[in-house]
Amino acid sequence: MTALTYDTAGVVRETSPLSPPCARAGLRISEMADGLMGSEILRIGAEVRAIRAAGTQICNLTVGDFDPAEFRIPRYLEDHIEEALRRGETNYPPSDGTMQLRQAVLAFYERWLGLRYPVESVLITSGSRPGIYSTFRTLVDPGDRVVYGVPSWNNNHYCYLTGGVGVPIVCGSDAVFLPTRELLENAVRGARLLVLNSPSNPTGTVFDTETLAGICDLVLEENARRGVGERPLYVLYDQVYWMLTFGGTVHVDPVSLRPEMAAYTIFVDGISKAFAATGVRVGWVVGPADVIRPMSCLIGHIGAWAPRAEQAATAQLLGATEEVSAYRAELTRGLRQRLDGLHDGLHALRRAGLPVDSFSPKGAIYLSARFALNGTLTADGVVLRTNEDIRRYLLREAALAAVPFQAFGAMEETGWFRLSVGAVSLAEIDQVLPRVQAAVEVVTSAD
Repeated sequence: MTALTYDTAGVVRETSPLSPPCARAGLRISEMADGLMGSEILRIGAEVRAIRAAGTQICNLTVGDFDPAEFRIPRYLEDHIEEALRRGETNYPPSDGTMQLRQAVLAFYERWLGLRYPVESVLITSGSRPGIYSTFRTLVDPGDRVVYGVPSWNNNHYCYLTGGVGVPIVCGSDAVFLPTRELLENAVRGARLLVLNSPSNPTGTVFDTETLAGICDLVLEENARRGVGERPLYVLYDQVYWMLTFGGTVHVDPVSLRPEMAAYTIFVDGISKAFAATGVRVGWVVGPADVIRPMSCLIGHIGAWAPRAEQAATAQLLGATEEVSAYRAELTRGLRQRLDGLHDGLHALRRAGLPVDSFSPKGAIYLSARFALNGTLTADGVVLRTNEDIRRYLLREAALAAVPFQAFGAMEETGWFRLSVGAVSLAEIDQVLPRVQAAVEVVTSAD
């Protein structure tokens, strides 16, 4: 059944009575939902899928995920999920996670990171993303200041969702796109939350000991400065990529460097990246018990817990040290081959005099790459002014799909992009580099 209505120009429209006309969507939804921006990364990903569906081959370096054809989850994990399902592990788990998995996470942290916590300090979540959101929601009231570096992943959206006032700190290439004590010195005064991520999404860069220790000292000094009635400054430390570091790079964390930081640090982590298990949806939060308790209530109300069978299997995996070591070596070897292939290829173009660059990969599944084509002229006379212009040009002319740093809060139009290698083969990387060279040569010669 339909109803006839008229728009402001007097044109007849057919509408369903379930969807009455309105001047804008905001009249039918909440103010928060009306103002919420969708993910720029997902938008670009949908564009790439549509192009592929039309038959065009694309080297897709946009998605922060793994293609199971390239990187499968550990067979050990897969087998134990199947076994748990056959045992009937299909009912609700406890809202804070099964005791078996919570204890396994703590043993895993003690074995691999030297961190010791009571079981009351760990909360199991449906992947890492609910852990980040729950940390914001548990600690941040409307109007509270949240400090984070840019480029970084989704912090602006989480500030919006919680009513927090985002304080983005621009971190340039000279600081490997990560905040330092000097950059944060004034921003943390009176702030409620400082968000840090290492290895970093989107940059693939990693905090060194000196830099992170300096930030920890700043946090401790700020909390010591605050009066009895003032709420503390907390650190959300997203370390979901910590097992994916390369070469001599060593992952560091706040509590290992400064034990006093345990009172102020909330770790967000999970199996999504370290075990190529993004769709298995098992993550965790580890932090002060007085913060974890209300966070557990929040998770319980929204039902953001990991499935019981996957929790049982993950508990088995985290305790299987030999299997973890072997899988970690295999995964990091494959990722580093791809990242090094891209990095070396781009530096070969740089040595040939082309305006491209990248940072040597340190961790995660990402390469920070620069295509400094801003202001250049295409063969058909179009000026590439913005990173979005460059993205579209490379997609069209080189069949290279990448994500500009603008999707991660950066404002400067300087040609920096995130390249993600979890869903591509070595052959695809080898094939795309000559196409990139040809596309860059066209605009630089025209310029």
